[in-house]
Amino acid sequence: MTSKLLEIEGTWEEILQQGDQFKGHRIKITILDQEDSITTPEASFRQAWQDIKEGKVRPISELWDGIDAE
Repeated sequence: MTSKLLEIEGTWEEILQQGDQFKGHRIKITILDQEDSITTPEASFRQAWQDIKEGKVRPISELWDGIDAE
């Protein structure tokens, strides 16, 4: 029998709010760097907009360049 894994992400406070549903289960915690942890759609949009303003994006026409298998 294979167990289904559940992956959740959020701040410690957000995870604690869901604590009752995890009682009796084994838990594995991975601490993410603060800059790697975008927890809301608004934060994700802000980060993407900042990347655009700083020129940290590539044209969509180049998105798949170099990944063709031979």
